[in-house]
Amino acid sequence: MVDVLLGLQWGDEGKGKIVDYFAGNYDIIARFQGGPNAGHTLYIDGQKVVLHTIPSGVFHKNIINLIGNGVVLDPVTFKKECDKITALGVDLKANLFIAERTHVIVPTHRALDKASEISKGADKIGSTLKGIGPAYMDKTGRNGLRVGDVMRADFQERYAKLKAKHEHLLAGYDFAAEVKAEIANDIAEWEAEFFQAVEFLRGMNIVNGEYFLNDYLKAGKKVLAEGAQGSMLDVDFGTYPFVTSSNTISAGVCSGLGIAPSWVKEVIGVTKAYCTRVGSGPFPTELHDAVGEKLRKEGNEFGATTGRPRRCGWIDLVALNYTCMLSGVTQLVMTKSDVLDVFEEVYACTAYEIDGKQTKAMPFQINDLDVTPIWEKYKGWSDETAAKSNTFSELPGEMKTFVKAVETYLGVPVKYVSNGPGRDQILPQ
Repeated sequence: MVDVLLGLQWGDEGKGKIVDYFAGNYDIIARFQGGPNAGHTLYIDGQKVVLHTIPSGVFHKNIINLIGNGVVLDPVTFKKECDKITALGVDLKANLFIAERTHVIVPTHRALDKASEISKGADKIGSTLKGIGPAYMDKTGRNGLRVGDVMRADFQERYAKLKAKHEHLLAGYDFAAEVKAEIANDIAEWEAEFFQAVEFLRGMNIVNGEYFLNDYLKAGKKVLAEGAQGSMLDVDFGTYPFVTSSNTISAGVCSGLGIAPSWVKEVIGVTKAYCTRVGSGPFPTELHDAVGEKLRKEGNEFGATTGRPRRCGWIDLVALNYTCMLSGVTQLVMTKSDVLDVFEEVYACTAYEIDGKQTKAMPFQINDLDVTPIWEKYKGWSDETAAKSNTFSELPGEMKTFVKAVETYLGVPVKYVSNGPGRDQILPQ
């Protein structure tokens, strides 16, 4: 069986910690999509660790971790991540595997990403400039390099061919001479690191991911499929074009790991008790006032990968209902509920008002619309739940009322409430 764990908002829901919490119940943790723009934050023995590509079960002994074919892998970021994890005493040769069909991010992918954002000016997407979008474009354009290619004798020739194609595309941008020179210098600098990292990658466990995983499933092993980013960033169903380049909903599991839908059992959705977004794009419940700033401060809402301040707002139940529907979510985990401890009142968006009419459906092109959230107000609990509550029953009554209201609206049970950064602060209901 395969259980799926994914984010239901615009990412940054705290998925890494939740995967780490559940990991002991599984034999394999497998990442099925996304790239190194993911920032899954864990606290291991009180030490903060941010994972970008490696699955969040890596700190559990005797658990296999697989980077699936739906991921795009930057060898440079991957090597740096491996070095940090190895320094913490983890033997990655024993428990980390990479699917040979996983696509590789090359230096000119990063250059194309940068050039694309520069050319958009004020209309930029808010890319992390890690080359992820261009790598996925080469994947669908049938030009990409895959992890299995680094083991081939003609890898250098394949790389040179792809680089030449990218340089031709870069030459088409009408940039000032100094911008072109900057991008050329970037490529030269990144290439030195890239080829060292490719040598490192060749020494890792590279496997045929689909047979690898299906053989384990047939042997009765349990798999947790780990998603990156969030459902509202799905390339098909998110707030397009302000989305990521992969399918972040549960449907991406099958194509991102090479398994049949019949293997999927539980779909565990992770949502904050409020809402955040990084980068550009629509965000109906965003707060541009002192309350939004207070959410950012209390939640320490700065990107784990980029350090960028996150945009903050109250929870959006219209968007959550949409993403629960898309992925067939069977249970919910609510994270960072303790961030709301300091508020006398908390709010949830239960409908959108557009052109004078209310709707509970996600519009086609929400970024072109003037959306007014319809709020439901709840009494705050003004209590230090992280310090005082060790079980769900010990949570303040007002918080439990808020959780039950979310359950009722979505028709999906909130099985766990996380009220702090530690593993022991995840409270089953």
